[in-house]
Amino acid sequence: MHTTLSAVLSDHAGATPVIGAPDRDWLSYDGLRELTGEVRAALHGMGIGRGDRVAIVLPNGPEMAAAFVTIAQVATTAPLNPAYREEEYDFYLSDLRAKALVVMADYDGPALAAATKAGMAIVHVSVPDGVAAGYFQLSSAASGPADTADPAADDVALILHTSGTTSRPKIVPLLQSNIAASAEHIKVSLALTQADRCLNVMPLFHIHGLIAAVTASLAAGGSVWCAPGFDALRFFASMKEAQPTWYTAVPTMHQAILSRAGRNADVIAATPLRFLRSSSASLPAQVMVALNQTFGAPVIEAYGMTEATHQMACNPLASGTQKPGAVGIPAGPQMRIAHETENRLIKGTGEVVISGPNVTPGYESNPDANAKNFFEADGARWFRTGDQGAFDRDGYLHLTGRLKEIINRGGEKISPLEVDGVLLDHPDIVQVVTFALPHPKLGEEVAAAVVLTDGSVTTEQDIRAFATAHMADFKVPRRVIILDEIPKGATGKMQRIGLAEKLGLVEKV
Repeated sequence: MHTTLSAVLSDHAGATPVIGAPDRDWLSYDGLRELTGEVRAALHGMGIGRGDRVAIVLPNGPEMAAAFVTIAQVATTAPLNPAYREEEYDFYLSDLRAKALVVMADYDGPALAAATKAGMAIVHVSVPDGVAAGYFQLSSAASGPADTADPAADDVALILHTSGTTSRPKIVPLLQSNIAASAEHIKVSLALTQADRCLNVMPLFHIHGLIAAVTASLAAGGSVWCAPGFDALRFFASMKEAQPTWYTAVPTMHQAILSRAGRNADVIAATPLRFLRSSSASLPAQVMVALNQTFGAPVIEAYGMTEATHQMACNPLASGTQKPGAVGIPAGPQMRIAHETENRLIKGTGEVVISGPNVTPGYESNPDANAKNFFEADGARWFRTGDQGAFDRDGYLHLTGRLKEIINRGGEKISPLEVDGVLLDHPDIVQVVTFALPHPKLGEEVAAAVVLTDGSVTTEQDIRAFATAHMADFKVPRRVIILDEIPKGATGKMQRIGLAEKLGLVEKV
């Protein structure tokens, strides 16, 4: 099994296409290998090499995909969200101890200001006219000595931060071997081959797009067509141009695609997908069924997180083996259930834990978080995912929610995912996110934000009456907020924690 990103790329046919984009020629594997050599020489000339940290702030698209793949074979990559403000870049660039910042040659945004203040090297990306998708050239005023050795299996290839919803973001270092292992796990789970092409609409500063769409495709010798981001209005035009065999997205993206699928039935018929993949948040069972019926292809829900270099579990690929409401079976690492407060493995419902070659060695410079999130048991080192769940008799994992998101209503524990699932059976509800609403006596109360079908006249009272008829009274949302759009995070996920505050439902003290 390969243990570095360079090894993952080493044995694929040279002329095979690997990176594509709208209105561009395809970059081949030979072209990608030549680009890697050019990037290696350029970075070394700038004094950047093995072990140096390179922050990357590029727009979504083929250059971002190629920059990650090539720079990670030379140094340590740290992709950052292009939408951050200057004070956010101040924090992340300092926290990462980045040596250089990679930006487009014409970029003049807040990342540049933050990096200049910090005295970092600035590396410019330029794209000559008429070149293949993903090809670029690097330039910088920086120079100096560099460690020119190729990164080894236990060198850090990628650094990302946790989302930091409830605390300071933690630094997650992912090794070359973590990336190679996770790419292989995904390749095997999806039976990816050279004939497969992924349509990527995921942001490439996030683990889902970087590993599932890009690196797993490369591990299989397949190709990835890089959209400039997710746009529901452009999705089917991209599908027609890219001719993919699959795509991967988060549930909110799948729902937006479904809403436009009816008027694009001709594209769906002319571009048959081998499968669709969903990850990064639980896919409602109703959405899985609707996607399957619309595209006539298996819908593979997977379960991933940054600390696992993305994938942990995955629904099987064989027809009829996907379970709506389940995130699949272990797909790479070992997976067990642990006691939520004691460091021991248990049967039944508890905290999902993982152990395997794709798991980060630990948070950087954070011994308290490592002591809290890792423990030894049964001859293995286990990582606590923070998710609550249980395996069914067939070995499929069912999540009940993030432990921090479980609603504690006067001692009654309520899974927000369960409430979501019931409310989505209402014919007028197209999106829902159930969340905790602070309550002076009970501690927390159940609330739900919903998006209705166009033209619906359904009221909060109607929805609460529907919920009352379908679930125990203590689970029924006491507040239902009807919105045109539910607030989402940078990667398109709906975020439960802090939603009450975002919606102005909590009195400020």
